[in-house]
Amino acid sequence: MIDELYSARILTLAANLPHSGRLAAPQGTGERVAKLCGSKAIVDVTLDADGRVAEFAQDVKACALGQAAAGVLGESVIGASLEEIEAARDAMSAMLKAGGEGPEGRFEGLRALKLVADYPARHASTMVAIEATLDAVKQALGRSLARKAPDTRTSLAGAA
Repeated sequence: MIDELYSARILTLAANLPHSGRLAAPQGTGERVAKLCGSKAIVDVTLDADGRVAEFAQDVKACALGQAAAGVLGESVIGASLEEIEAARDAMSAMLKAGGEGPEGRFEGLRALKLVADYPARHASTMVAIEATLDAVKQALGRSLARKAPDTRTSLAGAA
């Protein structure tokens, strides 16, 4: 079973991490650490005018399974919305913990990690990159909304 877990597909994904590194000027940054094993992902994003991922960079220090999940994420995340990433995270979690089929659409490649369900100690490392990505996108969206909100201090001062 361990040989199946560390298949050629998993090892290839782990070895080829798309968008590795950090962005010079991210709108959002997320960081997650799997407490059990220490796998860590730091993700930077910028968003386009529609709130979709325009630029993405990841610094991932994880086991082969965590690296493989980050590899799929890096291949698929450009153009994704918050809702798509949340749906992929939820489907991934259900796949690992409840026998779900796994993500569909742009993140369907995460199904390659289905056998990780049999190894609960590996679940957290498999999830660090997608969780960090969600945190980064939420932060970027929050900053975008804050920039668009009117400054009530200026409005109130002008009315006085």
